[in-house]
Amino acid sequence: MQTTPAAIDLIAPAIAALVFVFGMSLVREPSRRTFNAVLAAGAVGVYVSGGGFGVWELPYLLAATPVVYAGLRSYRYIGIAWLMHSCWDIAHHLWGNPIWPFMPTSSLGCLIFDAGIALWFLAGAPSAVKTLVPGSRFPVPGSGGSRLEVP
Repeated sequence: MQTTPAAIDLIAPAIAALVFVFGMSLVREPSRRTFNAVLAAGAVGVYVSGGGFGVWELPYLLAATPVVYAGLRSYRYIGIAWLMHSCWDIAHHLWGNPIWPFMPTSSLGCLIFDAGIALWFLAGAPSAVKTLVPGSRFPVPGSGGSRLEVP
């Protein structure tokens, strides 16, 4: 179902993606990678119950499942899984049902959000806290450190 989006339909998901990246930067490793692989796996099945493509929802599910499984060991696979979901969002925005039935542009918003976080994962999920707040004591991927280290 294609609907002309308002500016907020485009801006809000991009802001939400930035908030997600910043929030996930606070989660310690390896929990961050594992949690995000499970989150991506949940996103794989989101349209199955009513995306509008019927049985044709299943090939995406079958194609994305091994990718999110590989995401348990690699941020890049998590990024690929979110990009795959973004492509599915395009199809649902143009020809299927929106992810939220009460919001016709929700699949478009999902596309923007998913693509935004996918870029972060493809970059190896670097700590946004460490980048934006120089000298912060928050962990970076793989550091294994505590969330806030006291000197």
